[in-house]
This record gives sequence, structure tokens and C-alpha cells, in this order.
Amino acid sequence: MIKFAIYGKGGIGKSTAACNISAALAKKGLKVMQIGCDPKADSTALLRGDKAIPTVLDGIRDKGNDMKLSDVVFENGSGIVCVEAGGPVPGLGCAGRGIINALERLEAMGAYDVYKPDVVIYDVLGDVVCGGFSMPMRKGFADKVFVITSGEKMSRYAAGNICLAVENFKGRGYASLGGIILNRRNVKNEDALVRALAEDFNTEITGSIDLSEDIRLAEEKAVPVLDIAPESAASRQLTELAYRIYEICGGKKC
Repeated sequence: MIKFAIYGKGGIGKSTAACNISAALAKKGLKVMQIGCDPKADSTALLRGDKAIPTVLDGIRDKGNDMKLSDVVFENGSGIVCVEAGGPVPGLGCAGRGIINALERLEAMGAYDVYKPDVVIYDVLGDVVCGGFSMPMRKGFADKVFVITSGEKMSRYAAGNICLAVENFKGRGYASLGGIILNRRNVKNEDALVRALAEDFNTEITGSIDLSEDIRLAEEKAVPVLDIAPESAASRQLTELAYRIYEICGGKKC
């Protein structure tokens, strides 16, 4: 089983990238489980037509020990299993602690053994890398972390913090840094700025995604761009990214 996490600043496009990576790997015949680790519970929106699904924390609150995996784990019919960790009631509780509870409950209930995914993708809010938000980096969860950023200053700042957290955790047997994903916003010297960030952490730019009207239209329709514009440049870039990540994580070359 290949397990990796995608981190990035809120709004940088990590969920769009994660959903399209899931779609690309599923089209290769792999069974993919995507787990959203963001209190907004919108990580898998493009994989389920934006249809709301109960989160793991919803299930814990509503059913306690009577919660079943089928209450919170949803297959989309295309070889992708969707899960949203969820968050606490607004104003009551810690979002990071909620992610810990959700992931621990999924593991205790044997979700990986029941659904037998070939690939597990954790999509994690990356503005904060303390407490529960670092949970997917821990031993037994993701083996690699990929950080998505643009060339914008705050995006690079957040990406640097995430990379530093991965570096600080590596002596504990946690996930290692797999690479940086460049999601272009067409800022000045963007490629050079992100290349310099990758060099600072002795890693590579795993893939690049250009600004795309096809991606915007796909998001409006709440589907992966691979589904509505499979021949587009965006679909090609995202497919190449998915295959490269899969290879870095130990999968066979696609």
C-alpha cells in the first residue's frame, strides 16, 4: 500500500490537485482512498459531485461506538474511496485534535484492511503544522509528504514551514519529504523562486500545474478536470504528476 500526504496553504489548490491525482491513479486501475484532513470537509468534493457526506467526527458525535465504516466511507463508483475527517463544532474544540481522533478511529476500525486501497492520499491543511495537523506525517500513516505552493510569498512561506516540520520529524520515523508541487499563479520569477525553495530542502519540483481555464470550469462542475477535458494540458500535467508521485512512493513506473 502506497501512502502519501499533500500539504499546502489554504486556497493553494491542494484539494484540486489531490482529487485529480486520485482520478489519474484510479484510471490506471488502482484503488485509491482519499482522506480529507481539513475541518471544512471539502477535500473530496470533486470526487463526489460536491454532494455532502458525513464526516468521521460527525459519525463519532452522532453514533459513538455504534458508528460503522459504511456511515463515513463512500465509494464514488470510479475506484476511489472518499473520507472526510471533519472538524469540531465551530467554537467548541480543537481542529487538530479532531484530526487525530478521526484518523485513529479509522485505523482502529480497520478501514485500510476493509477497503484494501492500493493508494492512500491524505489531503491536509498546511497553514498549521502542529498537533493534529502533523498526524498524517506520523509513522503508520503517510510515508511521503508532498508540498504544493505557488511563487507567491505567503504560499512559499507556508510551504517552507511544512518542509521544516517534515525535516524536524524525520528522526522519529515519520514521513519524509517527497517533493514540491508548483501550482503556478504567474507571479514574477515564479519558477526560480520555487526552485530555490526546493533546493533549500534538498528536494525536487515533482510537477508543475499551469493556471488553467479547464481546471476552473471543472471545479464549477465539481468534477476532476481529467473527466471533462482529458486531452487538455491541465489533465496531462496532473496525470504526469500523479504518475511521478506514485513512482517516488515506490510504485511501478506508469
